[in-house]
This record gives sequence, C-alpha cells and structure tokens, in this order.
Amino acid sequence: MTLERELAALVGDLPEGISEGVALGTGLADGFDYYESPIGTVVVTFNLTGVSGLGLAGDDWQTHFQKRTGRALLRAEAPRAWARHLPEAIEAGRPGKVPVDLRTVTPFQEKVLEVTARIPRGEVRSYAWLAKEAGRPSAVRAAGSAVARNPIPLMIPCHRVVRSDGRIGNYSLGNPANKLALLDHEGADPLWLEKLASRGIRFRANIRTKIFCHPTCRHIRRSKPENVVDLHGIEETVGYQPCEVCRPV
Repeated sequence: MTLERELAALVGDLPEGISEGVALGTGLADGFDYYESPIGTVVVTFNLTGVSGLGLAGDDWQTHFQKRTGRALLRAEAPRAWARHLPEAIEAGRPGKVPVDLRTVTPFQEKVLEVTARIPRGEVRSYAWLAKEAGRPSAVRAAGSAVARNPIPLMIPCHRVVRSDGRIGNYSLGNPANKLALLDHEGADPLWLEKLASRGIRFRANIRTKIFCHPTCRHIRRSKPENVVDLHGIEETVGYQPCEVCRPV
C-alpha cells in the first residue's frame, strides 16, 4: 500500500449523507495535501479559516490532528486564494500570505506562536524571550509548552526557539536532528551555537557601538570580528545597551 493510501485509509469517516464538499465547506472536515520541505515530505491540513496543522508524512500526524480537533480529514486542494503561497511559507518559515487556524490553542499560546512567527530566518531566540515578548516574562515554562504544542511547525518556526542557556534543545517535528538541519539550512550555524552555549556565552556585544545582542542577531553578525566580545550573562552587559532589534533577554 502506498503512503498516500495508508494516510487516506486512516482519516475519519464523515456522517452519513454528508458529501465531501459540504464537509469541507462547513468545517466538519479539514483537507490535507503533501508538500516538500527542507526535512522531507510534510502533510499540511487546512480549512476555510487557514492552515490548521503540519506534520511529517511518515509520522502518525492524522491521529494527533483528530485528537486535537475532533474533525475528519479529506484529501483536497488548499483554497485557491492562498494555496500558491504554501510552498513559499514552508520554505521561508513564516506564514506570510497564508492564514493560519489557531482555534485549538489558548489565547496565551496563540500570542506566543504569533511572537514565534516573527523570529527572523537564520536567528534564534530563547523561551525566556518568548515569554517576555508575549507580555508574561515570568511564564517561561508556559511559553515552552506553547512551542511544544505548536500545531503548525515550519510555518510557525518553533525550530528557531532554543533553551535559555543557548542549547538547541528538542523539537516537536520529528527529533532534534531535524531542528539542527533546519537551522543549518537557514544559516544559523547550530554547531557554533552549541559551542557558544557550552562556554556559557549568552550574548555578544560591539565594543564600539556599546550594544549587545543575541548571538545570531543580524546586527552583531555584521560587526567586524575585532569589535565583538562575548558576554556570559546579563551581569556582564553593564555599560552596554540592549539591541532594539533583537531585544536580548
């Protein structure tokens, strides 16, 4: 049996007398289709509100989807208004022109995911940063939980979120190796980040501008090497101003 048939055999049954078109149009079912990504084939689920989920084609994504939403799944084409932008959104690591359906998450989780979607390509941020940007700086654990439950990874780039000590950490879309592959694909140099973390380096600063940043911030990475110093913690940032772009935490 092909992968497509295996997946089709596992989708939920529709109520008797309900056609597929009616089910998709009324929200009783979501559509799904296959797309390529930097880490292989993925399955994207969608409805009239927007993209509702994304998973690796070889994983048990359909069971997780139905447990989370209670809706059936049907093989279908995404809405024409934004279907052509889906491959771009997957590659870019941000929704862009593609709407998303986050009705299954809490308001705080939605806020965290909105913040996550703004992390620039090739850069990373910590769970503590997410909590602060979401307006609840003490809710670091809750921010981490929101990222772990992200229903639309890749498009909402939780692979760009690392532990507060700088370590790369786990990844919900498969395994940490996929997270490393995505960060490497985007130019974030995850092995370099791990080396910084192993040395306890949290920030980098420009001694001329007197500004400190997250290590992957595009502004500090553009600085001349001779002007950059490593900082091990917030106590070493005395005399420097935080970058207004990456807003280091």
